[in-house]
Amino acid sequence: MFAKNTLVRRSVRLLATALIVSSLTACSADPTLYTLVPVSPAASTAMGLAPGVIEVRTPVVSQRLDRDDIVRRDRDYKLEIAKGDAWSEPIASMIGHALSQDLAIRLPGSTVFSQNDAVSTVPTAYVELTVTAFNEDQAGNAVLQANLSTHLADAGAFPVLTVPVRLARKPDGSSTADLVAALSQMTGELADEAARRLRMLPAPVASVR
Repeated sequence: MFAKNTLVRRSVRLLATALIVSSLTACSADPTLYTLVPVSPAASTAMGLAPGVIEVRTPVVSQRLDRDDIVRRDRDYKLEIAKGDAWSEPIASMIGHALSQDLAIRLPGSTVFSQNDAVSTVPTAYVELTVTAFNEDQAGNAVLQANLSTHLADAGAFPVLTVPVRLARKPDGSSTADLVAALSQMTGELADEAARRLRMLPAPVASVR
């Protein structure tokens, strides 16, 4: 009986050890990293003159989206996470960098950079963004929902207007890569709107000496 109990305890310890090793192996597996890529504008946006130096401030992103793993969809009161798929950098920084790259394509006459980039240039205008949706909705559409603000650096001279933006696009497939491709396209569409609004800004008021 003693030998049987000892064998049982030894088997339980071995099973527990195997489960721990399996769990650690799963946790240590490297995730697949994804990033947004810049896209060209769907049509020419060359009307008007944009400010010469534009800083895209790091977006404010909803906490439910601000995590290492990619939020796949929001459905039935639950967030579904893409297990094993992660963003290559913090989501707020990534969206800011992608928007900066997209704006630089659309505004070739302006210098565009992201907040905290190592540049010494003083911006004459800012782009600010608050992101509340960056995932699939219940219908399977990729959604980018945000509040967008474009204003001169001298914000006191003119009112700062914030506009709501909601973009939706059906991904080409059901993979995480398809979702990221759709989100990249919509970030480009957001840059189209930001570029249009930047061109509508009044010329900066020259300082009086």
